Amino acid sequence: MNGSDHSAAIFYLMAAILPISALMARRVPWRRVVLLVLIWTVIIGTAALIATIGHNGFADRWDRMKAMVSNDDQQVAGGTIRIRMADDGHFWASARINGVERRMLIDSGATTTALSVGTARAAGITGTESAFPTMLDTANGSVMAKVAIADTLALGPIVARQLHVVVAPEFGNVDVIGMNFLSRLGGWRVEGKTLVLSAPAPDPA
Repeated sequence: MNGSDHSAAIFYLMAAILPISALMARRVPWRRVVLLVLIWTVIIGTAALIATIGHNGFADRWDRMKAMVSNDDQQVAGGTIRIRMADDGHFWASARINGVERRMLIDSGATTTALSVGTARAAGITGTESAFPTMLDTANGSVMAKVAIADTLALGPIVARQLHVVVAPEFGNVDVIGMNFLSRLGGWRVEGKTLVLSAPAPDPA
C-alpha cells in the first residue's frame, strides 16, 4: 500500500468511526445504529469506488451497464432486419455511411437518401455528381441540395454501394434513408409496428 492509499484508508475509517461514535454517545437504539452504519457503509463504499475507478472509468462502466439492460429497436437475423416503430411513430435505423455510424430515419416518401452536412462531412462525402445543385420539394418547402455518392450505406448485413445521396443544410441534423435504398432490397414491409427489411438475393453465379 503506497502513501496515498494509506491516507485514503485512514480517511474512510475516520469517516465511518465519527458518526458511529456520535450515535453511541447519544445512546441511540442499537437497531438504528446498525441501520445507519449500513447506510454509511454504502455511501462511503460508493465514494471509494468512484475515487478508485476515476470519473471516466466509472462513466464507461455505467454506459456498458445501460447498453446491457436497454432494449434494442433493431434486430438482425440472417439477411433480415426488424425495426420497431419509435415513440414518435417513425422507424429509425442504426446505419453506417462509409463506415460512420448514424441513426437514420427510414422514409418511403423520400425519393433519395438525404444526409445532413455534418454527416456528409464525417463520412468524407464531399464531391458532387454535377456542378449544379438539385431542387427538392420537402415538407418545409423547396430546398437546393447537392448531389453526391456514398460509397457504402449499410444496415446490418444489408449494404448498398455507390448510392446517390443529397446533402443540404436545411436537413438540420436528420439523416434520411429514402426509396433509392429501399428499392435495392429483396423486399420491405410493415408488420404492425415493425418494419421488416430483407437483403437482396445474391447474384447468380
